[in-house]
Amino acid sequence: MPEVVLYLLDALAYLALAAWLWPGRHAQRNQTLVRLLPLVPLALHLVLLQQDILGAGGVSLGLASSLSAIAALTVLIYSLACWLYPVSGLNGFVLAFAGVAVLLHAVLPDAHMIPYSEQPLFRLHLLMAMTAYSLYTIAALHAVLIALADRNLHKPVPPPLVSNLPPLLTLEKLLFRLVEAGFILLTLTLASGILFSESIFGKPLTLSHKTVFGVVSWLIFAALLWGRRRYGWRGRPAITWTLAGFVCLLLAYVGVQFVLEVILHRS
Repeated sequence: MPEVVLYLLDALAYLALAAWLWPGRHAQRNQTLVRLLPLVPLALHLVLLQQDILGAGGVSLGLASSLSAIAALTVLIYSLACWLYPVSGLNGFVLAFAGVAVLLHAVLPDAHMIPYSEQPLFRLHLLMAMTAYSLYTIAALHAVLIALADRNLHKPVPPPLVSNLPPLLTLEKLLFRLVEAGFILLTLTLASGILFSESIFGKPLTLSHKTVFGVVSWLIFAALLWGRRRYGWRGRPAITWTLAGFVCLLLAYVGVQFVLEVILHRS
């Protein structure tokens, strides 16, 4: 079976599950089934990523494959979190994101081999970076849901999208757990990037768009966590700072790669 057909089948499975689990639908569902079903397209997704990204001793990545890998990690982390926390309201959004990412992976330009990607330190750096992206993707979606819930808090009949969500305090507590976990990984990503750069290029940092936006996003999330601890930030400030940090994190890699690969047709 041609590989593109497998990508299309995987995307279709993700999108069908997203439609079935979209917030606001009142059908009673078996929660065990809800938690397990996303693992089916995820398993195929991981196999396709392994075949496309890992090979010839190095790592091949481009815009589409990076988004696809981040989406797969997002689904994996979210699927695990669903067993521990009441976060099922995001199921439809997470699966829809994964479905679109797999479609883009099938149609956008091929990935290219990343220099020095055969080295273990670089692979560890890459894994931590993508996991941080995934955690902050869930955090950003979570922040949007909190904003919607807060806006409709005092309506006698809230819209279906937010009617079955946990209390706002619970949502905010989960948001900050995601931000904290992502911040630890982002810190380790920047630290390992400095070590890798120093061992390869002889200097701890190379000034680039990735470095600048990566450091700015780290500063934003650090300020958010400090504001939470020092001033008890919640509600609108928490949402604003979370989304601002997420946008900077996207610009650190995805935005740059989009310009290079899609607009300028360069790798």
